[in-house]
Amino acid sequence: MAKADNNRQGEYKEDESAGEDEYDVFELLERLESLREDMEELRVTTLTEVNRRIAELHQQLDED
Repeated sequence: MAKADNNRQGEYKEDESAGEDEYDVFELLERLESLREDMEELRVTTLTEVNRRIAELHQQLDED
């Protein structure tokens, strides 16, 4: 009887873990889609461009 209970608990933990993994994937997908939208709005297509724009803005602020 105790072994059956342990098996059920193990299955529940596996199901819970799978649900958390799926949530993590969904959350990552949402973040990446938002990032893509932001990059499109800013008209940048690579991380190199993002870094260059950041450096330009820092320089502009330093000059002011």
